[in-house]
Amino acid sequence: MNFKIMPKAAFPGWVNRLRDHHRVVGPKQKHGQYVFDVIDDVADLVLHYSNSVLPPKKYLVPQKEVLLNYRLDGSHLEIATEPEPTVILGVHTCDVHALKLFDRIFSQGFTDQHYQAHRESVTLVSLECLETCSANSFCRDMGTASATDGFDLHMIDLGAAYAFSVGTEKGADLFKGFHQVFDALDSDLAVINETLQEKWGRFPYRLDFDVQEMPELLKASFNSALWDELGQKCLACGSCTQVCPTCYCFDVTDEVDLLLEEGQRVRRWDSCQIHEFAMVAGGHNFRERLAARQRHRFMRKGKYQMDAYGMVGCVGCGRCARACLAHITPIDVMNELYVRSQAEEAPALAGLMEAPL
Repeated sequence: MNFKIMPKAAFPGWVNRLRDHHRVVGPKQKHGQYVFDVIDDVADLVLHYSNSVLPPKKYLVPQKEVLLNYRLDGSHLEIATEPEPTVILGVHTCDVHALKLFDRIFSQGFTDQHYQAHRESVTLVSLECLETCSANSFCRDMGTASATDGFDLHMIDLGAAYAFSVGTEKGADLFKGFHQVFDALDSDLAVINETLQEKWGRFPYRLDFDVQEMPELLKASFNSALWDELGQKCLACGSCTQVCPTCYCFDVTDEVDLLLEEGQRVRRWDSCQIHEFAMVAGGHNFRERLAARQRHRFMRKGKYQMDAYGMVGCVGCGRCARACLAHITPIDVMNELYVRSQAEEAPALAGLMEAPL
């Protein structure tokens, strides 16, 4: 892997150069929390941050997006896709893995041309996490605490300098004409290796089982009483799905003007935890119970996405746990399912051992 080295003193100048030809977004502090927003002043960029409130997916799948503009008489119809060139700085590795899942989902079958347009307009500059960002994160368990692909550039904080791993030609282009970035020397590579090796001591495992067991655990737990218990606690606010970097469910509506002449087809984020989400024509709701919605959410994260795309649907960022007003956390849920599964297996195993040969 080839690395480039940039002294930290040169970093603000590089970001300002990027702003000449791109919209530059990155993490900044707002009301005591961190959000991804446009960086108008490089002093606002905060790279040493805990998790952002919303993941950077909002620049690839906006909360509200116009898909089509049209006239109701049929004389005009146009696709609305003109995303501006954007550099997203400081993306944590868990969010890189989430976007890799999006790339796979939105490129299969009928390719989502709006997502693809956003994806092509975005240059992703990710950041190696050197410490866990919250007590709710379990990225090491989910295999997302580091990244070897999925980015255009990947930064590692070495103290006095940043090391950059170049992932794509688009990423390499961000250095064109900038002369304060250098090829890494052997001494730099030694520091990089030491930095990466030392980080793992700051990332504890929080799941009581291996993530590869998760799909089978969830399958075996389909009728667990825990789903009813979670249903009793859940407020159906949908906060968990709104902050999730891998949730992508949406609703599509047509909005027309008062004169009934022009209209827009609009896509908005939706949530499987909301009552109306699974309601169909005739008023039937096939996931009316909160317990069923909670089960669907965890099944989708730990089993259905794995079955469909070969990738787990949770990256362990912990945003949903922080946002949940009822204190439902994926670590607690998964570990409780595991404990109950072990308790169910123990008597069966004892019966086998006691059975006559």
